[in-house]
Amino acid sequence: MSAAKNGADRSVAPTAASGEQRDYVTMTIADQLFGIPVLTVQDVLGPQNIARVPLAPKEVAGSLNLRGRIVTAIDARPRLGLPPRDNSKPPMSVVVEHEGELYSLLVDSVGEVLSLNSRDYQRNPPTLDPRLRDFSDGIYRLNGSLLVVLSVASLLDFGNRSDAA
Repeated sequence: MSAAKNGADRSVAPTAASGEQRDYVTMTIADQLFGIPVLTVQDVLGPQNIARVPLAPKEVAGSLNLRGRIVTAIDARPRLGLPPRDNSKPPMSVVVEHEGELYSLLVDSVGEVLSLNSRDYQRNPPTLDPRLRDFSDGIYRLNGSLLVVLSVASLLDFGNRSDAA
């Protein structure tokens, strides 16, 4: 799946009054449903061969080759402070572009594209897990579940982290 580039990730967060439909690629990480605005997603890939990068932060799983381009693979679980995945099922890759570079977000599974009404969008509630709050633009309450809208820009910003080398 390919999508057009969209500038800063936070610019696609809907406004409550607009009533527009927003499309999100859904994914599951540690049994939590997440969404990324579809316009930020460049590709969705199955399991990939990932080459480790020496001395990289634990969130950097390594790099992969995508049609001749080197793509940095970021493991979403440690980045979000979630427990490691068991190795019985390899992760899927959601490829996004950020500041001119491609990144592969390693997730447990990729679901469908959901078209959601921006009137149903909510800013992060105080009860949202603090590990997720820094990486979330907001939420949608769905039938029986919570869709956390990920901020790709925040997820890929390692500058404010003391443990990121």
